[in-house]
Amino acid sequence: MGSPHQLPLALTAGDPAGIGPDIALAAWLRRRAGVPCFYLLGDPAMLSDRAKRLDIGVPIKEVEPADARKTYALALPVVPLAARFADRPGKPEIANVPGIIESIDRAVADAFDGRASAVVTSPIAKKVLYDGGFRFPGHTEYLAELANIRTGGASRPVMMLAGPELRTVPVTIHIPLADVPSKLTEHDIVDIGRIVAGELERRFGILRPRLAVAGLNPHAGEEGSMGMEDERIVRPAVEVLIRDGIDARGPLPADTLFHSRARKTYDAAICMYHDQALIPAKTLAFDEAVNVTLGLPFIRTSPDHGTAFDIAGSGQAKPDSLIAALRLAGQMAVRTVA
Repeated sequence: MGSPHQLPLALTAGDPAGIGPDIALAAWLRRRAGVPCFYLLGDPAMLSDRAKRLDIGVPIKEVEPADARKTYALALPVVPLAARFADRPGKPEIANVPGIIESIDRAVADAFDGRASAVVTSPIAKKVLYDGGFRFPGHTEYLAELANIRTGGASRPVMMLAGPELRTVPVTIHIPLADVPSKLTEHDIVDIGRIVAGELERRFGILRPRLAVAGLNPHAGEEGSMGMEDERIVRPAVEVLIRDGIDARGPLPADTLFHSRARKTYDAAICMYHDQALIPAKTLAFDEAVNVTLGLPFIRTSPDHGTAFDIAGSGQAKPDSLIAALRLAGQMAVRTVA
């Protein structure tokens, strides 16, 4: 067995009715442009059908993870699932749920058992999973559960959007904006800040990470004149992080946090709610932003887009975000070993 950065990346199948198969095939076609070796946990027959539908010449070879690297130059390595998929782009169905879950389970097992250096997840659609009995809010929560079963621990997954020019982390995520002030806590900001600082050092090779902590209110509350949350919640959290030895600043006005000069002063921005983090990240790198899950005992990245059922199988899907996710996962694996 090689060192982790010599191992291939495990790419999950995602929902086969979406663009996951399209962009996986397209990513392999760009393998000579610096796309690190990966294998896809999927259905070889379905992938062959999708390649024919897209009229692209991608040979498919069934492999075990250990054989992926020697196969990668000549064919897309596919580790076959027990479940099977039908090539019906744009038509999500409950019958695919077992294979979607199996792909995730096996990718995580491969990462834990030393067969893969990282997990890269293809997009899934929550509704079809819920209809099929999936009981987790989403991908990330399920990955955390799998990690905790393996380790007996209590992983706290933290979402980071990473692009070439900016990394952002939302403290609150998929909740209504009206609920953010009541859900935001000093404990969460401190906990997430610690995880981000630790992972930037461990996985990204940044020796002393600099964190910029955004305020919740306009102008970071202007000392309480525009809301007290920044004084009562955000500022005390930043003070705790500083006492921990973390280079953190804030609360900082979000409207001046993301211009080019400001971005040079920090390694990640901790944001108070979903859109505060995602709008600048996607504006700067819509096709290159990568969803990174910090706080897990393995590396996980994902393209920052959904299943795009409406264009699946049409040849319109761009693989840029998946390629960025594969490249970043490979880089993180190397840096983690180093």
